[in-house]
Amino acid sequence: MSTLELTTKIAQLQEWEQIMEEAKAEADAIKDELKQLMLNRGVEELEAGEHIIRYTSVISNRFDTTAFKKAHNEIYMAFTKQTTSRRFSIA
Repeated sequence: MSTLELTTKIAQLQEWEQIMEEAKAEADAIKDELKQLMLNRGVEELEAGEHIIRYTSVISNRFDTTAFKKAHNEIYMAFTKQTTSRRFSIA
């Protein structure tokens, strides 16, 4: 692929990424509006025609690695492993 073709591909990618960011921002704004409506009504479930919207509280238990590391650093280090991944970026 020539430099011109690469530059064109990068420009296309950047344009599509911008479109995706704008679409995500719009979708997030709509979700936030629906969530606020449900909060104002004091409901966790709302029917809208054939759709059911739910905005519910979920309780989960998570392991606090920061606190564990502070309290038991040697054990934390014994069970820590290094991983390798690849990152794609264009500057």
